Amino acid sequence: MKHWFVTTDGSLKARWESAFPASVATTPDSVLGKAEPGDVVWLTTMIENWKELVPAATARNAIVVMLSYAPNDREALRALDLGARGYVHTLAAPDVLNQVALVVTNQGVWVGQELLAKVMGGTFKALQNRQDGEGYQHSEYLHLLTERERGVALAVARGATNKEVARQLDITERTVKAHLSAIFKKLSVRDRLQLILKLAPVAGRTSERIR
Repeated sequence: MKHWFVTTDGSLKARWESAFPASVATTPDSVLGKAEPGDVVWLTTMIENWKELVPAATARNAIVVMLSYAPNDREALRALDLGARGYVHTLAAPDVLNQVALVVTNQGVWVGQELLAKVMGGTFKALQNRQDGEGYQHSEYLHLLTERERGVALAVARGATNKEVARQLDITERTVKAHLSAIFKKLSVRDRLQLILKLAPVAGRTSERIR
């Protein structure tokens, strides 16, 4: 397996070489003729035709990771929709790049935590809409929380940011953070992603029962 870093001028940044000493730099015009199945192709969004290169590379069974100097949700979702398996800042540290490579080469997907929370929150909301809207509220997890904590937990599980939760519940962001700390402790989760994972299956199980 090789790591191909595709840039407009075919140059290789020191941090990339530090992460993968055997990595190879190449240009957009030549990568498709070089990358083999199982190779990781790292494309920068500075390349004008990256939207064409992503599906072309994945069609050759290469694993594509997008590198962006200004990561944003819309671009990340577009990259994933085209077949990319990862989306990370161009200036990510070598150890982060190694983590990305480990995840994507093991059938995983790497995106920023905030975007992943939104995507998973959307999945949670879709599951919720498929059931009666009440069953999930009676889960053993939510029974451990106060009424206000349940409101915060469910809002976060739907992908809302702290600012959005504060606005929805008419409380301050500081209060939201305090509630989240309490929620994490009571439900034995480390962060909002684990919270989503813990709550989403509840809706999923309810959905299965009423189909």
